[in-house]
Amino acid sequence: MNYISTRGGMAPQTFTDILLGGLAPDGGLVVPDTYPRIEPALLEAWSALSYAELAFEIVSRFATDIPAADVKRLVEAAYTPEAFGHADITPLTELEPGLHLLHLSNGPTLAFKDIAMQLLGQLFEYVLDQRGETINIVGATSGDTGSAAEYAMRGKRGVNVFMLSPHGRMSPFQRAQMFSLPDANIHNLAVEGTFDDCQDIVKAINNDAGFKAKYKIGAVNSINWGRVVAQVVYYFRAYLAVAPRIGAPVDFVVPSGNFGNICAGHIARQMGLPVGRLIVATNENDVLDEFFRTGLYRVRGSADTHATSSPSMDISKASNLERFVFDLIDRDGAELARLWQEVDSTGGFDLGKTRYFARMVGEFGFASGKSTHADRIATIRAAHARWGVVIDPHTADGVKVALETRRDGVPMVTLETALPAKFEATIVEALGSTPPRPAELADLEQRPQRSTVMANDAALVKAFIQQALDR
Repeated sequence: MNYISTRGGMAPQTFTDILLGGLAPDGGLVVPDTYPRIEPALLEAWSALSYAELAFEIVSRFATDIPAADVKRLVEAAYTPEAFGHADITPLTELEPGLHLLHLSNGPTLAFKDIAMQLLGQLFEYVLDQRGETINIVGATSGDTGSAAEYAMRGKRGVNVFMLSPHGRMSPFQRAQMFSLPDANIHNLAVEGTFDDCQDIVKAINNDAGFKAKYKIGAVNSINWGRVVAQVVYYFRAYLAVAPRIGAPVDFVVPSGNFGNICAGHIARQMGLPVGRLIVATNENDVLDEFFRTGLYRVRGSADTHATSSPSMDISKASNLERFVFDLIDRDGAELARLWQEVDSTGGFDLGKTRYFARMVGEFGFASGKSTHADRIATIRAAHARWGVVIDPHTADGVKVALETRRDGVPMVTLETALPAKFEATIVEALGSTPPRPAELADLEQRPQRSTVMANDAALVKAFIQQALDR
């Protein structure tokens, strides 16, 4: 399998060629030149596989230039009960008949990002060892990607991590998870701005070809294709667990800000998984809800990006949307580049009056909904009273939309995004009690923390990276 750019300006490359990078050289995102197709008989055979075995079957179809035995070893090292606290890795809870919660938050940092990052850490180290190279990861986080990446990459040979986060906009738990790591290869930069500002700086660094080459800059954000591939696995896993028969539709609700998690669901559907609907759940930062309701993609500025009680979704530039739109417009790289030029020049584009808008729902199965803080509080209370479960505020965004959009006779799976302990203040407000946390994290916020506060300026971030690496 080869990989191309959504904007049409990159010669085909292999999986290991694109694994360590972020943006394609033309500013687009890498995608496979075709999606592998999984026929019903093969899907049926997969129903008996363990999580690691299923991950091997899927990842090996995308990483075709890595020997199968090596892929098998890497996925087995990533997906262990010790790392994820459960033999199933991503267990399911049936809240009530037909309504399921997919638990993705049992990894080292208690968030769904661990599912991809634990594999990505193995893949990075493998490729760097094979090539005798080093890499300097520059990433942006709204709360969970950063800690998941840092825990996966800490102490890894040949890897340094420079993680940008919005200063003062993460929960105390999220901040402490990142800033308390003492490893010399981990650097935390708290940017005075929003997540979108952090993401813009990362893109600016990736677009500086000279700097990127000199300092061997790589990416672990959801623009990294390896992350998306790893996330595809749990859609197959959940489908096989809840579908009444192979071929029957299953709907998925996905809390989403940067569109990476639900993009993996879109790819699973393109591979032949019988996904009925993919339903995007947003908070007050509803750029994705607006897009799927109207066809208008309208990026908000920093002043209009709200700080909410589901902070990991406080995002108004959904980077991975580009991958979906590429498929939506029949993989026309020139047209995709034109649309994103509109984003750069006018702040968005409108597909509402085009033939593509109807395809979003009819052909690709997308729908959407959104929540407010009051909705999240009410949903957390209702979930606790109705099902005896405590959910975090991002998962509450998803459950609220799931209850509004579920269909009779069609199983619905809501993707959990994090454990409630990461958002203690909101849980206390909703339930009047502190959510439990793993014993080894009892004193997390009291541990020494280190970070560098930075102005919202790509040049200053590049100077920091240069100084750190030139020592």
